[in-house]
Formats: sequence, structure tokens, C-alpha cells
Amino acid sequence: MRPFLSELAAHGLIRGSFVPDRPTQELRSLFGARKQLVRERSSHIQRIQKTLEDANTKLDSVISDIVGVSGRAMIEAMIAGQTDPAVLAGLADRRIKATREELREALRGRLTAHHRFLLKLHLEQIDALDRAIARIDEEVKTGLDPFREATQIVRTVPGFDDLSAQSVLSEIGIDMSRYPTDGHLLSWACMCPRNDESAGEKRSTRMRKGSRWLKATLFMRLGGRQNQGQHLSGPVPPDHGAAGRQKGDRRRRGLPPAHHLYMLKDGTLYQDLGADHFDRRHKTASTRRLVQRLQNLGFAVHLTPVLA
Repeated sequence: MRPFLSELAAHGLIRGSFVPDRPTQELRSLFGARKQLVRERSSHIQRIQKTLEDANTKLDSVISDIVGVSGRAMIEAMIAGQTDPAVLAGLADRRIKATREELREALRGRLTAHHRFLLKLHLEQIDALDRAIARIDEEVKTGLDPFREATQIVRTVPGFDDLSAQSVLSEIGIDMSRYPTDGHLLSWACMCPRNDESAGEKRSTRMRKGSRWLKATLFMRLGGRQNQGQHLSGPVPPDHGAAGRQKGDRRRRGLPPAHHLYMLKDGTLYQDLGADHFDRRHKTASTRRLVQRLQNLGFAVHLTPVLA
């Protein structure tokens, strides 16, 4: 009869799972709710876009953010009954890249009462979600004391802001003693490509699933993509190409974010190691690789160290 995992853990034969403390659980719960609300908000924006397209209005082709200042002013005017493309185009901010003529052409459509009803409905939902997100942000601030110092440390890593730093801390916590090394943290975050190899043939480098919210945020930070808070809009399945490029990214830009987060163990701030950090760290391997490349090109290589 196989023993239960609880029995093995009671006898010290296996390590217990990571169970976050109460403040971390509460922060994680708040960010989970926030991410779902942002996803719903994005969904309503997509429905507004679909409604406009159904009315043969191509506003999204000339304005990147259809619920921004200019886009919203035009949509609200449409809901109020305005149909003149020239009048609608005149509501655009002067900083809009599209010309007035392009705006007028994009705003020529067949807006009906049905379209106006849907546009108003989705705008009201977006406003309600914005208020709910703002309330969560305020609640996060009130309970941020245990994470305030850690947030400032994570923020020193390029690409992280308050929101993304707090989101990551809600997943990994601030107690790094549970991770013996930065490699253990990287493995726990499931940011390590698999090493599935048989008979010299690599069969898979797919990563384990792990926390979808943590991986989504880390991949956004690793790729340097920021969409005004939309990086927390939902799980972004990491493409396996990104996993395969991780080794190259490490060589060019230094350690991935999961390694950087291990700074929390001793409270040190981020320091850029330089693009050649791994070449300096693995000088022998780099030398061997470069010599091999020259030999493959037909050159005999004799190395003579340069005296400092």
C-alpha cells in the first residue's frame, strides 16, 4: 500500500509545498481579481470594435485606442445621435496622427439605434470595470506594507513598474529562504526549458505550465512589452520559440527576470552585468567555441595570451 504524501511529509521524507502566508494570499487574490476585470474590460473594447465594424465604421483603422480621449468622444457623440463624419472627426485630438480626411472616411457608416444601444451598453460596462479596478488598486495600497520594500527592489529591474512588481510578489512571496538558489526559483516558476533528449536528439524544450499569471508577467517583462497596464490582462501563453531563445537572451541581456528576483534574498538592487557578462564568466567555453569556428573555416589556430 502506497503511503500518502501527508505521511511522507510528516516523517520529513519530502518537502512540503509552498503555501503563501496570509498577506501574500490576500495580495494574490486581489491581483487575480484585477486581472480578470482587465480581461473583461478588454473583451468589451473588442465588442465595441465589432459593433463599429458592423456599422461599417472603421475607427480602429485610424485610432489605436478607440476608448481613449478622442475615440471615446467620437463614440459618445455617435451614441447621442451624431452621424456627420466631419463633425465626428472634429472631436479628435490634434495629436492624432491620422488626418481629418482619413478620419472622415473612417467614420462614414450606417449607425443604427441598435448599434447605439450596444455602444452605450459596452461603454457603461467599461466604466464600471474601471471603477472596480481602481477600488482594487486602492485596496492593494492599503495592504502593501509587508511588500513595500520588496516592490522597490524589484522595480530596479528594467521593465518592471509598481504594478508588475506587486503582481510577481503576490505569486512568489518575499521569503526567498524557501528557494536555496536562484535556479530553484527559476525552476519553481517553470521558466526552465525541458531537457528532453534521447540518443542525441532533442525531442522537446517545452516548459511546464506553472503559474499562468506569473509566467505571463515575466514574459512580458522579458520581452520589454508594456501596454499601459494591459500586461496584466490575462494569461499570455508563452510561445516555445521564446523558451528556445532564452539562452540567447541571457547571453545578450543578462539573467532572466526570475533570476533577478532572487535579489530579494539579500536585499541588493539590480546591477546591469553587461552584454558580455556570460562571455566573461565562461571565458574558456567562449574561447573554445571561437577556435572551433575558425578551425571549421580551415584555419590553424595558435593562441597566445596577451599580457595585461
